[in-house]
Amino acid sequence: MGFFSFILLLAVTYLLWRISDQIPDILFRLSEIQRDIAEIRRRGDTPPNDSEAVE
Repeated sequence: MGFFSFILLLAVTYLLWRISDQIPDILFRLSEIQRDIAEIRRRGDTPPNDSEAVE
């Protein structure tokens, strides 16, 4: 039972290490997505051109 607990502890530690190793990359990607969404919203909020509105 003690050996199984030790193996389980090693597995959990390894997974936490791998997740924490990826956090900076995940945060960077989330900030890029937020910036892209803000740009899309800004483009959607701009009024149409005069040439399109006169039709």
